Amino acid sequence: MKSVIITGTSKGIGLDTALAFGRAGYRVFATMRKPENADNFRKKIKEENLPITILAMDVDSDDSVESCISAILRENGPVDVLINNAGIEHHGSVEETPLADFKAVMETNYFGVLRCVKAVLPHMRNEHKGCIINVASVAGKIACTPLGPYAATKFALEALSEALAHEVKPFNIRVAIVEPGIIDTQMARDIRYSSNSIYPQVNRFGGLFAASLQTPASATLVADKMLEIVESGTWKLRHPVGPDAEPFLGWRASMSDEEWVDWNAANDEDWFNAVQNTFGLNARREAGSVAQV
Repeated sequence: MKSVIITGTSKGIGLDTALAFGRAGYRVFATMRKPENADNFRKKIKEENLPITILAMDVDSDDSVESCISAILRENGPVDVLINNAGIEHHGSVEETPLADFKAVMETNYFGVLRCVKAVLPHMRNEHKGCIINVASVAGKIACTPLGPYAATKFALEALSEALAHEVKPFNIRVAIVEPGIIDTQMARDIRYSSNSIYPQVNRFGGLFAASLQTPASATLVADKMLEIVESGTWKLRHPVGPDAEPFLGWRASMSDEEWVDWNAANDEDWFNAVQNTFGLNARREAGSVAQV
């Protein structure tokens, strides 16, 4: 039975991914910071008799990652797949966001991935096989206010993953970057208007997310894509996921950097009109969509 370690499985994409791989017959090591809160997950595992083990691991901690992954490898042998999904998000303008928030997001979203990669890679290299999937984001290719703190981590993760792919391909180890668009998760729903900011971009961007989530894209789309990546044997590096991911990326690629800055720096009325005309989304506050985030 092939095995997979998945981080951040308490909810959202991580939870759906653990279930997808378990249902596909993988031995799943589903890690999270607080397994004591996973009663519903355990119930689902029991109901479906899935080969999933829930384990405590905090990707922010060197000791926690080393202890958990060492135990998995010692007791079960080398793993076939590592999925780095654990992530957090703080949003706000660069000026107004505390430095501690920048550090916290980078600690989890970037250094957390690095810790896990370093823990499994020597074993994959010795086995001359393996697959590492890093969950980045469309925000790893497109930076928007107020997602500067989050996007910085995903840009960094994209760079790390690309360099890693060069290094490990001679050892028959595949690296894939998954780039979800706006997916219906609690993290996406937490991006809302912030009326206290002096920057209008921060105040209005939540409306774009809220409007998009009127027709939500399920986290199962991302889970299914990762299972497809593993089982297909593809060496493709980047995988946009969700109905808006490739359109967003293509739209950004069609602009110069200066056009992109001007688009985001526009006054409120011009920006809301542009969102309406470009995406068919009413991101205005008075539309009532914000109440649903």
